[in-house]
Amino acid sequence: MMFHVFGKAPAGQRLERMRRSPNYKRDRFENRVPTDVILKDASFFKMLREYRNRPANTAPPGQVPSVITDLRALPDKGVWVVWFGHSSYLLKVEGVTILVDPVFSGNASPVSFFAKAFAGTQTYGVKEMPPIDVLLLTHDHYDHLDYPTVKVLAQKAGRVCTSLGVGAHLESWGVAPEKIVELDWWESWSWEGLTLTAAPARHFSGRGFKRGGTLWSSFVLKGREHSLYLGGDSGYEAHFGEIGERFGPFEFAILECGQYGKHWPYIHMMPEQTVQAALDLRAAVLMPVHWGKFTLALHPWDEPVRRVVKAAEEKGLPLSTPMIGQPFEVGGRYPVVHWWDIS
Repeated sequence: MMFHVFGKAPAGQRLERMRRSPNYKRDRFENRVPTDVILKDASFFKMLREYRNRPANTAPPGQVPSVITDLRALPDKGVWVVWFGHSSYLLKVEGVTILVDPVFSGNASPVSFFAKAFAGTQTYGVKEMPPIDVLLLTHDHYDHLDYPTVKVLAQKAGRVCTSLGVGAHLESWGVAPEKIVELDWWESWSWEGLTLTAAPARHFSGRGFKRGGTLWSSFVLKGREHSLYLGGDSGYEAHFGEIGERFGPFEFAILECGQYGKHWPYIHMMPEQTVQAALDLRAAVLMPVHWGKFTLALHPWDEPVRRVVKAAEEKGLPLSTPMIGQPFEVGGRYPVVHWWDIS
């Protein structure tokens, strides 16, 4: 195995900056509230056995549909969104192109035989990407920070913005230090008229055995005329309401809704919590992500979006549920076709 896939632990001035963070305690980053990544009574071997014996409906029965879009032709005005499955998506915000958590290698793990992409979800890859102004990486888990993808795209991007400490991985992969912007929670960075602010999330980090060696974040994106919330990975907690009070209301929120499980209830949201988080944020429209491309939990592959749709209808919250590659404009007509009803 190529060990550079794991990345590198922060050191030197980067580590010193991390140690000054109010979120860094006892030699690692911590959540704002006590959070068990895995419940204390959960057995690793039991979870492994459950995953190996997972039901067939954790993957789609056929090929996932997608739309072919010329990403270089997206309009410069307004905000345009293109989803690539799971938590990878492209934003064109007031003419600035931002690529978030791209995972195009075909699997969400350091090994090719685990967490393979569903059939039909690999329509887009590195070659299909337009020139990237900002590559935004929320945290260092393999389903968000994909070495083969990032090693190529980070070289071409204008800047790489990420959570505090993640830059150590990037530098070990050949990314120039001057291109990397690392943010602690509540820190902001501006680029071409846009401002990105790292905000809290309830999650964890790590590409090996150690957890918490780098920070995990959500991001607030403010333009001249637009306001978006980019959730990354997070369990439900009061920070959504705090972010809504400090930065809301939001035109559009992108929040995780999948890969939840009974053994890890605090680090990923149940779909109904995803809807509540959007309401806490004071978001006008929700796009649920973190589903539709990989099997990382034991729920049916389409259960997350079905539960989100039901909960959103009950709460009166508008949704956007695009197919992979289907472009749409924030504030325009949102795709709501139930494309996951595939046979």
